[in-house]
Amino acid sequence: MNKQDWKGSIAIVTMLALGALAGSALAQSNGDANTPFHFNGHEWASKQAFIDNGGRCSTRHINDEEADEVDQFLASRGKSGGKGAAANNVPSPRIPVYFHVINKGTGIANGDVTTQMINDQISVLNNAFASSGYSFNLISVDRTTNTTWYTMTPGSAAEEQAKNALRQGGADALNIYSAGIGGGLLGWATFPWDYSADPMNDGIVVLYSSLPGGSAVPYNLGDTVTHEAGHWVGLYHTFQSGCNRQGDLVSDTPAERSPAFGCPTGRDSCRNKAGLDPITNFMDYTDDACMFQFSTGQGARMDSAFSAFR
Repeated sequence: MNKQDWKGSIAIVTMLALGALAGSALAQSNGDANTPFHFNGHEWASKQAFIDNGGRCSTRHINDEEADEVDQFLASRGKSGGKGAAANNVPSPRIPVYFHVINKGTGIANGDVTTQMINDQISVLNNAFASSGYSFNLISVDRTTNTTWYTMTPGSAAEEQAKNALRQGGADALNIYSAGIGGGLLGWATFPWDYSADPMNDGIVVLYSSLPGGSAVPYNLGDTVTHEAGHWVGLYHTFQSGCNRQGDLVSDTPAERSPAFGCPTGRDSCRNKAGLDPITNFMDYTDDACMFQFSTGQGARMDSAFSAFR
């Protein structure tokens, strides 16, 4: 079974399990720009507002100057910089994963995700990165009940405290923190070049209900972790520089003016550039059921950034 078929099977099982409530939320997620969007205990004016205000991904934006500095550094090391070239004979690693469940009590409703959900999440991650040669090996799972850490937000004291207490492994280890994060957000990540300056902050944080089988429809098939892991290995959003410059610095992902949401087939926001918007790419903002691929160039960029910084 290929990745897309596998994801479709998971989606069907999940939707059946969630029943009518999930169906109602999914219908709302595909509404027009003026329909209020309720997500993670927060009401947004619309799904567009959710996207525009960083709800889908709260990873810090990389400006053009920093992107150029990173690319110049990779070039100085003889790496491709991820511009669609073949990987530079860099072996794709088996990445150790430390999974930290932060909850406010027992039971899924309190963020205490099941072992099955965690195992399914690792399967989603491995399926997503398989074409790039990367694999993820779950080393350990720990569970912490802490109501302050549970509602952490990016850059907060709660995030710092949780990571300082729980993080394990070195630069090549992926630490995943699941919690009931605040602000109506889905997740965020650090970039590989951030590690040397602040190693304890390294990793990704995700909303617990975005794990496979969770209630965060339409973002409950596990691809929030996939998306954030993409940042963690060095990828930008597909809409990084809009229709200008070199987009996300990967030549085989078409330029995209702004993030897509839902699953807008045939969207072409950069009509002066070749190709339709890459709405099925894991680094866009579309619904989990819509995204299913990394490009060959993104795989090369992963190798370049991972070998240089991890």
